[in-house]
Amino acid sequence: MSYIHLLPLFLCVLACLFGGLCILGFYRQRRPGEPPLDKGWIPWLGHVLTFRRDTAKFLQRMIQQHGDVFTIQLGGFYVTFLQDPLSFGAFVKESREKLSFNAFAKHLVQRVFGHKGTGNEHSILDAASQKHLKGHGLQIMTESMMSNLQNLMLHHLGSGANQNRWKEEGLFNYCYNIVFRAGYLALYGNATTQTEGDEEKARAKDRTESEVLFHEFRKYDKLFPNLAYGVLTPKGKREANRLLSFFWDTLSMERMKSKENISGWIWDMSHMQREEGVQESMIDRHMFVLLWASQGNTGPSSFWLLFYLMKHPDAMEAVRNEVLKVLKESGQEVRPGGPLVNLTHEMLMKTPVLDSAVEETLRLVAAPLLTRSVLQDMTLKMADGREFLIRKGDRMAIFPYIAVHTDPEIHPDPFTFKYDRFLTPEGTKKTDFYKGGKRQFVFLMLVYFDFELMNPDEKIPHIDPNRLRY
Repeated sequence: MSYIHLLPLFLCVLACLFGGLCILGFYRQRRPGEPPLDKGWIPWLGHVLTFRRDTAKFLQRMIQQHGDVFTIQLGGFYVTFLQDPLSFGAFVKESREKLSFNAFAKHLVQRVFGHKGTGNEHSILDAASQKHLKGHGLQIMTESMMSNLQNLMLHHLGSGANQNRWKEEGLFNYCYNIVFRAGYLALYGNATTQTEGDEEKARAKDRTESEVLFHEFRKYDKLFPNLAYGVLTPKGKREANRLLSFFWDTLSMERMKSKENISGWIWDMSHMQREEGVQESMIDRHMFVLLWASQGNTGPSSFWLLFYLMKHPDAMEAVRNEVLKVLKESGQEVRPGGPLVNLTHEMLMKTPVLDSAVEETLRLVAAPLLTRSVLQDMTLKMADGREFLIRKGDRMAIFPYIAVHTDPEIHPDPFTFKYDRFLTPEGTKKTDFYKGGKRQFVFLMLVYFDFELMNPDEKIPHIDPNRLRY
């Protein structure tokens, strides 16, 4: 009798076990016409741990085993990687009804930032960016960035008494610190003389507040990769929740009401979300999303640019000469006790050598992972005529770093820094759009400071694989 009573419980356990294995992807098999499938050895997690450890190295191994299209399991998701650069057009141009960045981003942003979107964030972002990150709006942003960079970089120089003194400092931390803090202040506003008493106290408040914010941001940035893939430890989750609460409060619209010089980009997005009926608390959370998206990579990229320039004297000389030429043509000069440089948007448009050095740096160190959610069963058509069936509910991704950036057929001698790689034979830049933060910072470093490596033979460090971005 007892066995009969236990039978329903036993069947329930079996059903739960079977259902759990299905959820973990244990029974998934490759169907005819689909890419090669590699699930890894760990249920649900799949390859996520080795993928996280060194994405480029892992994907190169997968390409050697499976070719340029393959599907792997990563933290509960099946992701099909397309690594044939000639077929990237099929990925980029596919309709949003089949491949959607918005659907992927919505899930990621909710997991990592606690922000639940309405689905209209992309159109709001696009409208605000068209208005404030081009033309006159971009000039205003450039001027604000310039003012904040000078406050952070030059406030300790005084009237010139100590301007020839050398100072030892870690380059990565200095670049990340200054560029992040200036970007934050340019976007989210400055302390006012009304609340602080006078202009110098207000500027000091900006320096202090942005310093605290930077250090908290660095803590969260280190947690981000494991948080994105859902593999944070319980201790890590508690720290992430603490940091989220800190940023939601610090970047809240209520706190911003006491500031001035808030960027139109930030202000308009908050206003448009409010018109959409978005809760104030969710707008506050979105402010942190925007901070991370706009500032997370700019500082580290500035470090790499300066480091490569210091390692290549010919590049440093060419870029510095161009910067000084632009400065002279504007009728300005740097002298002890003299006025601060007024770096304008127009001046930044006359630096093709600097622009080429920026783009070459990004080619070597920027490794974005471009991911889309698959909303319908679809057929991926390759440039060479091959076709692959892709399942609804999966994800698709491309990793241009190994498919384009370091492909010797596209960029000869791909791992060598060549500052003029992106210059035309006439010495003009190829037409592209750049964020201004890196160039402003490096421009000011070159005109205001002499700097050198303490060890000229310092080896170029390896790229931190944890800094790979979505």
